[in-house]
Amino acid sequence: QVQLVESGGGLVQAGGSLRLSCAASGKIPSFANVGWYRQAPGKQRDLVATITSGGNTNYPDSVKGRFTISRDNAKNTVDLQMNSLKPEDTAVYYCNADWTFLGRKYDSWGKGTQVTVSS
Repeated sequence: QVQLVESGGGLVQAGGSLRLSCAASGKIPSFANVGWYRQAPGKQRDLVATITSGGNTNYPDSVKGRFTISRDNAKNTVDLQMNSLKPEDTAVYYCNADWTFLGRKYDSWGKGTQVTVSS
């Protein structure tokens, strides 16, 4: 099983920036879909950004224009650049990778990294 570890979280003032990184101990297949999600206490885990094997990205309106997801297959990492942060961005951010290989589905999650944006 691919193990994912997020890093880069912390405390930042509104308007600031953070760059999150997701490192995989196992190889994330180049054909996998990868993404970032976030979850605040008592709320569901929401999509932040995804990027397909073909490089197509998807962002919800809440972060569009502020966040950018990228992947480096050679380094086996997935990054999330977050700019113009808002207090409502405060959450635990999780890295995810999912793919299907030889008819079997794979879905890996990291343990998360805390992002706190102060007003």
